[in-house]
Amino acid sequence: MLKAAGTDISHWFEAKTGQPRAELDEALNLPVPYAPQGRYLHLPPNGPAAKWDNDFGLPWWMDPSRCIGLLSAKTRYIRITNTLTGQEDVLEVCAEETLAEILERYVDFNAHASSYTWKRLGRVLDMDLTLEENGIDDEEEVYYDLSLPDSYYYPAIYLYFNDDLTEA
Repeated sequence: MLKAAGTDISHWFEAKTGQPRAELDEALNLPVPYAPQGRYLHLPPNGPAAKWDNDFGLPWWMDPSRCIGLLSAKTRYIRITNTLTGQEDVLEVCAEETLAEILERYVDFNAHASSYTWKRLGRVLDMDLTLEENGIDDEEEVYYDLSLPDSYYYPAIYLYFNDDLTEA
């Protein structure tokens, strides 16, 4: 597990069940858990083993308290422009993130981000919706088909300051 630290190991597990994938052990002629870097915590041994202690309860891969993140189906870039200062920042965001979640990360760039109205093409955006739900389509494939680089166009979101007297 240490060799895989900080990397995506979702391919070690069945997508539908969340259980470890199985592979055929040719020596035993039995399905055994897929462990490309050797056995890991809570993984049963390849064959019968009287000494294997399985009273640990829920294996770590099924325990929601051990989940440290989710794999995004798709990420994309957006450009956030502060109309008061002219500052522009490009953020990589997950397709599943709502604008409220994006705002939480944008606070690192602007501590007063919640004091702004977020707009796209003159329309106020719903902070409880994702980019797609707000009508900000992912046009990456269009640009790919036109042989344009990914960085050619990032959808812009404009921030308009509200004088609400908040403190950072």
